[in-house]
Amino acid sequence: MLITHDTRCALDTVVDLVNTAPEDNAAPDGLLDVAALEDFVRNHEISDVGTLSEFDLSAVRKIRGRFASVFAAHDARTAAGVINELVAAAGTTPRLTDHDGYDWHVHYFAPGASVADHLAADCGMALAFFVVAGEQERLRRCEAPDCRRAFVDLSRNRSRRYCDSRTCGNRLHVAAYRARRKEAAG
Repeated sequence: MLITHDTRCALDTVVDLVNTAPEDNAAPDGLLDVAALEDFVRNHEISDVGTLSEFDLSAVRKIRGRFASVFAAHDARTAAGVINELVAAAGTTPRLTDHDGYDWHVHYFAPGASVADHLAADCGMALAFFVVAGEQERLRRCEAPDCRRAFVDLSRNRSRRYCDSRTCGNRLHVAAYRARRKEAAG
């Protein structure tokens, strides 16, 4: 599956957006206030965004929950339904652009769109490409019992199980090793 630069950026953005949500009240909301949203926008180099407000924060939190349901979808039809709603509500307006040193690529948000509509359109289309390609199962949640962070499995054989093999994966492998040693020691 060919993933263009702008699609990869949108995938990274939607994964990071979904992962700002507090999980079972164990972690604070990563979008606690407008300043956190401004940081998110700046860190992800989201273009054409004006001054952000509490309204923007509320709207982004709402679509964050919708995107989370795409990662939780058990089938492509369910994921497609949510993506269609997000993209349609954003007033998608595809247009070619070349800005900030990037070659030609497609923006799906309308000029002057809110940050929530911008994210819904661009990130929604990035996720749509996975559903169209029959790759919806690559939109996953970490299998570590204490994690559940979203990620996109871009491995060749679709075998990635953890959001980060160096943390979640390694922690579980070490725990399993210690349990085997304890069992063997009796």
